[in-house]
Amino acid sequence: MLVKNIQSKIHEIRNQKVMLDFDLAQLYEVETRVLNQSVKRNIDRFPIDFMFQLTKKEWDALLSQIVISKGNLNMSSQFVMTSPSKRPLTSLPYAFTEQGVAMLSSVLKSKKAVQVNISIMRAFVVMKQYIVDYAELFKKIQDIETKYNKQFADVYDALNYLMGIKKEEVQKKRIKIGYKK
Repeated sequence: MLVKNIQSKIHEIRNQKVMLDFDLAQLYEVETRVLNQSVKRNIDRFPIDFMFQLTKKEWDALLSQIVISKGNLNMSSQFVMTSPSKRPLTSLPYAFTEQGVAMLSSVLKSKKAVQVNISIMRAFVVMKQYIVDYAELFKKIQDIETKYNKQFADVYDALNYLMGIKKEEVQKKRIKIGYKK
């Protein structure tokens, strides 16, 4: 299973990286209702920081992001109706954090679930590494901007000084025109 395929199913909701129940069900090759029933039978393993249900507002925002990223304005209604989840239009999806996804392997005890969980954990690790790399790169860019902004400021000051001298010299050499008193 490709890490990139999994990464495309990881979303940021409530400032957390999460995967949605229907995406997980698709990866595990089970129906969404089966996945959710397994979770509900073992709900004590899924505290709020492992799993939560999206609000209508969060779901609508996520759908609009998916529509924009796919470039298909009609997708929002199709997405709900034709998603692998076969989710009723009134039902809101569950979001699983990295810990929640890890806990799913203890609830779904198939070989496929173990393999999928390994791939998902690798995808989360890769995404965390991107974040670390991005933070380091951002810091380096800020340092370079600070350094060169100071140097460019000095160059601009020097150019302005030189341009100021030339303007004064040009004005002194000019012959004044106009009425004499």
